[in-house]
Amino acid sequence: MRYLLNNSTDPYFNMALDEFCLENIVLDEPYFYLWRNRPSVIIGLNQNAYSEVNLGYLNANGITLARRVTGGGAVYHDLQNLNYTIVGWQAANDTAAPCASHPAITGPTVIVEALRQLGVPAELTGRNDIFVEGRKVSGYARRVSKRQEIIHGTLMYDVDIDTLTQVLDTPESKLNAKGIGSVKSRVANLKDFLPGFKSLDEVQAALQDILASGDCQMELTEDQLAEVQRMADEKFSTWDFIYGRSRQADLVRKAKLPCGTVEAAISLDRGLITSITFAGDFMFDEPATELESKLIGCRFEYDALESVLSQTDISRFFRDTNSSDVLDLLLT
Repeated sequence: MRYLLNNSTDPYFNMALDEFCLENIVLDEPYFYLWRNRPSVIIGLNQNAYSEVNLGYLNANGITLARRVTGGGAVYHDLQNLNYTIVGWQAANDTAAPCASHPAITGPTVIVEALRQLGVPAELTGRNDIFVEGRKVSGYARRVSKRQEIIHGTLMYDVDIDTLTQVLDTPESKLNAKGIGSVKSRVANLKDFLPGFKSLDEVQAALQDILASGDCQMELTEDQLAEVQRMADEKFSTWDFIYGRSRQADLVRKAKLPCGTVEAAISLDRGLITSITFAGDFMFDEPATELESKLIGCRFEYDALESVLSQTDISRFFRDTNSSDVLDLLLT
């Protein structure tokens, strides 16, 4: 396959590149590129950021949150995770299926075959996973636009599994229900199956050679790269796209503050607070109903909440407590 080289580790640029290629770069044969992201969580197009991700952990550890254009679940990336993207004509069962001059994309099958050439006994299992000896090493997702299809996925080489479990572990998540120990037993890093390679750089180079099979490199023009960057800046990195697509969610936050124990029951829709109620054994001078009213319609993110709280005499509603304490309660 022909290929692009993508050295960006910016998740917003990389998500934009996927959409740009799907919509704009059409060839007579599939093409691919390999890439990495700095520590980040990438959620599916239709997922709710508030119920799928441990946002408090992300914020405390400087991990980026991004949303992709494909479906599926949330995934954790770091620089020891290798991602692949393959773009081509959609496989179809109808009479409009691609012909020999426009071969259908073969997607994860190609990746499995490449891993096997490296000595890894990989296999496709379940809805959208690649397993090795019963443990998951990759997940992938796909999207179709105008009969062209994109398939992209992860290849965990030496990913920090502890961080992976923390960022995806929320009260509503599958990880929480099954336990972190169970998660660790069900996932694996490819490093364990590739003793002949010293680094992910070596593995990436080997996979690049196998997938390219001697085919040539493609290059995007400066104007095309500028358009990808514009998409990253104006769409993929924006609050509206990352959080504003999140539909209804109900959250409960509870903490011991100087005034006593405070529990906040919060309802969100598209990232905005639709209702909030404070309860607990805390001491106060006035009921918190005034503060609750002020927070209705507020974006559930640091700057917006801080703006409201900092302009309010919080000690009226939570004795001996300041705005920073309440902000930590809401976002942790």
